[in-house]
Amino acid sequence: MKVVKRDGHIVDYDQQKIREAIGKANKEVRGKEKATKEEIDEIIKYIEELNKKRILVEDIQDIIEEKLMEFGKYKLAKKYITYRYTRELVRKANTTDQTIKELIEGENEYWNNENSNKNAEVVTTQRDYLAGITSTDITRRFLLPEDIVKAHDAGIIHFHDADYFAQNALHNCELINLEDMLQNGTIINGVMIEKPHRFITAATIATQIILAVTSSSYGGATVSLTHLAPFIRSSYERYYKKYKDRNLSEEECKKFAEQDTRKEVEDGVQTFNYQVNSMTNTNGQAPFLSVFMYLGETDEYKDELALLIEEFLKQRILGFKNEKGVYITPAFPKLLYVLEEDNIREDSKYWYLTKLAAECTAKRLVPDYISEKKMKELKVDKNGNGQCYPCMGCRSFLTPYVDPKTNKPKYYGRFNQGVVTINLPDVALSSGGDFDKFWKIFDERLELCHRALQIRHKRLSRVTSDVAPVLWQHGALARLKKGESIHELLHHGYSTISLGYAGLYECVKYMTGHSHTDNGEGEEFGLKVMQHLDDMANKWKAEEDIDYSVYGSPIESTTYKFAKCLKERFGTIKGITDRQYITNSYHVPVFEEIDAFSKLKLESKFQQLSPGGAISYVETPNLQNNIESVLEVIQFIYDNIMYAELNTKSDFCQKCGYSGEILIDDNLEWYCPNCGNRDHNTLNVARRTCGYIGTNFWNKGRTQEIKERVLHIDNKVAETV
Repeated sequence: MKVVKRDGHIVDYDQQKIREAIGKANKEVRGKEKATKEEIDEIIKYIEELNKKRILVEDIQDIIEEKLMEFGKYKLAKKYITYRYTRELVRKANTTDQTIKELIEGENEYWNNENSNKNAEVVTTQRDYLAGITSTDITRRFLLPEDIVKAHDAGIIHFHDADYFAQNALHNCELINLEDMLQNGTIINGVMIEKPHRFITAATIATQIILAVTSSSYGGATVSLTHLAPFIRSSYERYYKKYKDRNLSEEECKKFAEQDTRKEVEDGVQTFNYQVNSMTNTNGQAPFLSVFMYLGETDEYKDELALLIEEFLKQRILGFKNEKGVYITPAFPKLLYVLEEDNIREDSKYWYLTKLAAECTAKRLVPDYISEKKMKELKVDKNGNGQCYPCMGCRSFLTPYVDPKTNKPKYYGRFNQGVVTINLPDVALSSGGDFDKFWKIFDERLELCHRALQIRHKRLSRVTSDVAPVLWQHGALARLKKGESIHELLHHGYSTISLGYAGLYECVKYMTGHSHTDNGEGEEFGLKVMQHLDDMANKWKAEEDIDYSVYGSPIESTTYKFAKCLKERFGTIKGITDRQYITNSYHVPVFEEIDAFSKLKLESKFQQLSPGGAISYVETPNLQNNIESVLEVIQFIYDNIMYAELNTKSDFCQKCGYSGEILIDDNLEWYCPNCGNRDHNTLNVARRTCGYIGTNFWNKGRTQEIKERVLHIDNKVAETV
């Protein structure tokens, strides 16, 4: 018989633990109130004769209490209940205290690898984590029902960001309405900031806004370069007037004004990048920022926008200097480049920008690519118009929305309320391969996620605009009055709330014996699973007027947790639970051989059933000398899939100066192939973790996943594609 503990872990049944627990309570009573050896034996016999394969530890304790009262041992039963309650308090306190101690001493594996963009040794990160541990403790003990906590601990679901949930004011991610804040002014920390009159000022104010906004939320944020483009013209006009006032010729005025404007754009972009990467927000890290590059977002300022996109790409190709003064690949800001008619063909006006983007991707992993063509097919608003807009940070996409006041589409100023993820392999394994049981268990687990998401929503619904004025009063997300509730912004499609999922591959493989990439039975079942997720989200949305949306969760560290829980619950099953990770979202498993074009084409079928967010990728070698292949993949993305990226290698060893790919050995340790250096402090490694770039290393599960990634394109094949 197995015993399921409170945290979901499974251990062997041990009758001695029952004897010890009753024995400790026995010491607190006298005479006939004590339980005899025979009575204790009878309790143990009763439990064992239940012949259960598994039993909850709480059920064992309930039986003990009931049996003691049957024997008339009321005082003993009371002492046992008190002992049980006291042990629960001690257990919870000790867990939190021990976690804090381990964090401070640098010995906690989870927090050391919780986020590949956070260094747990740094005091600012530790301060965030200390608050997070306390928040998680409060969340578990007071804010979530016991069954949801147990399901989370057992890896059946994952309640994301419990370390921020104790504060009811925090939401997940957003599209910052930079246009409103720059054009109409804003207030940060009680200081009024008026509309800037130069690009470099606008770029600086934008970084201050980004810092303030990301300090008031916990997920990713995105800004659009379109909102900065008008200030380039303002700068040009300022320079033009300066030279005109000096009585220079028209030709000279334009020439010098253009030169000065280009220099200001260069300086402004450099300032923006330095600020974003050197600032630390209240989450203990640089802002988790994406920058949107979409020429089709403006007609009036398209030339200025093109100049700005060009400069961002050039500076990212150069990279940022590390502490040794060597240019390396930074994690942020993530760049989002839209592929459109004006830039996708060699005879397109802005093809030169796409070539520059391809060069940047080959060297620095970004930008990622959004196909305007495919997105407009998939994101159709109530007016019947296809829309193209950015994700919020990594991969979370809003649903199409038309502002009822203007009857025009609106995306900037909107946000996501939070995420709860279902572990799909656990659903499959719990069913034992029985399809009827699978769908029944699937619905039960989805309802568990649904209730957890409702708790997230209800907690946010108590928030007023006063808790984060920069968000709700001064334009980042809204212009509400002081004291006004944000409740309306949680309904009617203005914001989304995400039903996450993970491990589609393992789920399908266990149920059908096939990968969901087989173009047959496996794929068919995988699409049914995805369709069911989407159908349930739409059902809840219709019933509650809340935009539930299916989301391919990044699960950076949770991939390891889910894998460990599956192994504990079901043992080692070849091809299913024998790795230290499970596959992200709908992805082709990293170890499966497939070419880049087949992968993107196949995954596009699943991506469209993940409207709340998902991203596909292809793994490549160093393609810096093969930009044509990068362009070929980019053009394929435009015609076939909404959102995708290329994973290249861009590492550096500070000890020997090696530039190339830092490798992983069989013990899942990183090392320099040139000098053997294994010191994380002197290895600069950049890897696409699960949509965004990580630079602070990963837990064992994610590291194994990175090691096992196969290439989907290589230089030899690429030249003949």
